[in-house]
Amino acid sequence: MDSIFDAINVRDLLSAHDLSDPTTPLSAPDLRLLIQRLESHSLQIRSKVQSYILSHRDNFESLFSVANDAVSQSQLLSDDLAGVLKLISDQMIDAEVREVVAEIREKREELRVKRELLGLVRTILAANEMLESVREALRNGRFGFAAEGLKELKVALRVSGNVGNGNGGVEDGEPLVYGFLRKEWFQCFDEIQEVLLKLMEKSVRFDEDLNQVEVRYHLQVENLTGVQLQTVLEAMDAVGILEYGLAKVADLMIKHVMNPFVKHGQPLSFIEELNPESAVLKLVPSPDNKHEDVAGELLYSGILLFIKFIYRSICFQNDSWIRCFGRSTWPRIAELIISSFLSKVVPTDASKLPDFQKIVKCTIEFESALKDLKFISASDDNDSRLSKFADDVEVHFAHKKKTEIMSKARNLLLECDFSIPQEYTRKGSIGKNDGASMQSSSHVVDLLFLSERCLVSKAAKQLMELVHQTLQDVCLSSTRVALEFYRAARDAILLYEVVVPVKLERQLDGINQVAVLMHNDCLYLSQEILGLAFEYRTDFPSSLKEHAVFVDLAPRFQLLAEGILQRQVHRVIYNLKEAIDGADGFQNTHQMKEFESAKFSIEQVVFILEKVRIIWEPLLLPSTYRKSMSTVIESVFSRIARDILLLDDMAADETLQLQRLIHLMLENLSPLFNSLAAMDQKSHEFSGESLDNLIPSLSKIRKLSGMFQLLDMPLKSITASWENKELISCGFTITEVEDFIKAIFTDSPLRRDCLWKIHNANF
Repeated sequence: MDSIFDAINVRDLLSAHDLSDPTTPLSAPDLRLLIQRLESHSLQIRSKVQSYILSHRDNFESLFSVANDAVSQSQLLSDDLAGVLKLISDQMIDAEVREVVAEIREKREELRVKRELLGLVRTILAANEMLESVREALRNGRFGFAAEGLKELKVALRVSGNVGNGNGGVEDGEPLVYGFLRKEWFQCFDEIQEVLLKLMEKSVRFDEDLNQVEVRYHLQVENLTGVQLQTVLEAMDAVGILEYGLAKVADLMIKHVMNPFVKHGQPLSFIEELNPESAVLKLVPSPDNKHEDVAGELLYSGILLFIKFIYRSICFQNDSWIRCFGRSTWPRIAELIISSFLSKVVPTDASKLPDFQKIVKCTIEFESALKDLKFISASDDNDSRLSKFADDVEVHFAHKKKTEIMSKARNLLLECDFSIPQEYTRKGSIGKNDGASMQSSSHVVDLLFLSERCLVSKAAKQLMELVHQTLQDVCLSSTRVALEFYRAARDAILLYEVVVPVKLERQLDGINQVAVLMHNDCLYLSQEILGLAFEYRTDFPSSLKEHAVFVDLAPRFQLLAEGILQRQVHRVIYNLKEAIDGADGFQNTHQMKEFESAKFSIEQVVFILEKVRIIWEPLLLPSTYRKSMSTVIESVFSRIARDILLLDDMAADETLQLQRLIHLMLENLSPLFNSLAAMDQKSHEFSGESLDNLIPSLSKIRKLSGMFQLLDMPLKSITASWENKELISCGFTITEVEDFIKAIFTDSPLRRDCLWKIHNANF
């Protein structure tokens, strides 16, 4: 039968040549052929269908019969349903049925609500009865029963949060009565808490007169007698206030027992007395007052005895209770031991560190005993604070020493007055910066990399002595201690940079020996810093050798020293400039008023330079003094030479007065030149460098003074001096020479000829 319904491919009904191009339209013959073949194929299908139906006639008849029966039954059912609906519509039974069903549902809901209300009432009655029982138990002194009742009611009434906050609110959807029950519960809780805490206060008391702790096992409050301390603790544990109740006892013990025992100047000990009714712990002076508690053995054994007394007499050997007591007291006891004992026995000398290991051992054994008693936790590292402190004693020792080093460095820097030794301030010693004078002062130091000596302050010398001592300790210490000492040495050096410039701020703004002394300090510190690594690094602990660096500090002090010196030089140059400004460019010196003004300016210049020489020469290094003084003199000489050469149309009398002023200045400054020359002769370093090279304007001033003597000589002499480069060697420029000639000599063919020769000289 499946072959009948096979798909018919129209292309199969066409001839083969028609399939070559799908887009080619079919011809009329092709269409007629296609129609014929389709009709033939249709007849074949019909024949096959007829044959199939005839061969399955019985099956089709059965199928049609079943379908006919189903249709008949559905018609009958439809008729019956229509009759029922007509009957219901006529008598309104559907409305009555709906009412009955709704009433049944309502009655069932009312029954459910009543059952729930009945259960709630039973629960409320049970809770109320339990509360009454708790109150009755409190009145009768049955605290254990009352506590257990409150514990059960806490769960039943869903009391949450801090039980001591008195919260009796009602949650959303709860009956209002639950709020009242919770308030009743909190009232009972407050009552039992008040009674239990009062009993606890009466059971554990400290007698200040007898200096003893007394624990009473049988208690009495109001009209109740025979209350056991253990029952009180059990009740407190049940209602969740044990930690609060023991906290008050802990405060009492810390204040009256632990504080005196740990902080007392004389050794104390405990005496324990036990009897059926009470237990007493007395705090008495130690019988062996001469025994020195070096390792803390007496201290630890006494505290351990005290805690065992608490464990037996108050906590009744209950591990959870003693742990609760430990949480309230151990942080404060540990802090007392650290502050009053461990921190005070930290060694002050690196060589005594091994002796501290005895204390470390006793401390570890003490904490182990506390862990065995469950007083502190064996798993919580925070409870091992004593052993941690003792184990890190090297760090504490190093920190303590570092604090001492920094404090000492700060004090010596603040207390030092930076005064100059008397041998440097006496009139007879000024300017005598020689070996004998230097050797006589205790503040004279050698500069490692300059092969010179200079005077420094007491503070700088003592600071470096402290640094050297610290670095010597680095070489003898362990890695952790050495690292702290190394940092202390660096910080002590840097402290000079922080403290001294602020302390000497006013002196640094002026020209004085204190500023020069600070310059020497910075120069000395920079030299010493450069030598520290060479001197100590090989002896440092191996792990510190790679990290220990000092050379980075040296440039800071070198720059600070140079800054202080340049500040002094600039201040001197500024003062000299103001003095020269009073000469008004040395104009009209042939007039008396202008000559006196110019002369006063020259005298001021001489005074300033002599004052600077007195301040600088005894203190500065010869090389530094020579360079700085030359810079100052060059600044004033170049200014004077420039002002004179800028004059135009000078009269004969004016040139003579200028000559007098220059001679006066050079004559008064001859001691300064002699000191520089004498220093040059003593120092091989400057033997090849004359004053004319250091002060280029000096030869210019001298030559200028000589040129004033040539007024009556022909211009050819001046021209010859230029042509043989004599004037050039003195620092004159062609413009200055030309302007000078024009200012002195009147215009003439000779002057024009000389100026032409000077201008066209071939150098």
